[in-house]
Amino acid sequence: MSCTIALFVQHPRCSVQSCNGVIKALGANYNYKLFTKHEIEDDYFNDVDLVCFPGGIGDADTYDHMFKYHESSVRQYIRNGGRFLGICMGAYWADKHFLDIMDGVEAKQYIRRPNTCTKRYYSKAVECDWQGNTERFFFYDGPAFIGNESKFETIARYSNGDPAAIIQNKIGLIGPHLEAEEYWYSKPYLHKHWHHGRHHKLLREFVNKLLEK
Repeated sequence: MSCTIALFVQHPRCSVQSCNGVIKALGANYNYKLFTKHEIEDDYFNDVDLVCFPGGIGDADTYDHMFKYHESSVRQYIRNGGRFLGICMGAYWADKHFLDIMDGVEAKQYIRRPNTCTKRYYSKAVECDWQGNTERFFFYDGPAFIGNESKFETIARYSNGDPAAIIQNKIGLIGPHLEAEEYWYSKPYLHKHWHHGRHHKLLREFVNKLLEK
């Protein structure tokens, strides 16, 4: 099955590295349409199976700047049954303070949650349980997903038990960076945690599950 993914890129807010990682992880089974903060045609998402907002660096002011032209289009796409994939920064943007497309779920900074394994801003490998298997995923200030867990499916949890990856209806959100490539792990304390492609496979499985919705 050939599917089309609309992939948002606006470096560094949604970084080139994260976008490239998504394309590398998902492989050749998908077609990609890239779009930026600039205005797009009204029918841009009509032939799209999934809209993806990957990771990057930003805040509330960044959202206002990035979504000047896209907020209503993305919300309408979701209302019409479209699928949404948010990774790290992209997952924060699904929150009620931004796109407001989740039902009873908030994207909270993991580093500020109780009993987290980290409280500091820097690249690291954090431990998660991904469907019964323990892995260390590349992480940089990603969200945990807090709310009524009966309203969504939890795919992964951080070490403190907070959901780290969830699917609610046709919306999939991931806190850590499964799309990370080997050069992301260049620092000595990180390289021992390089996943040798395992996390790319998990991302493909996550996206395939989302596409089945």
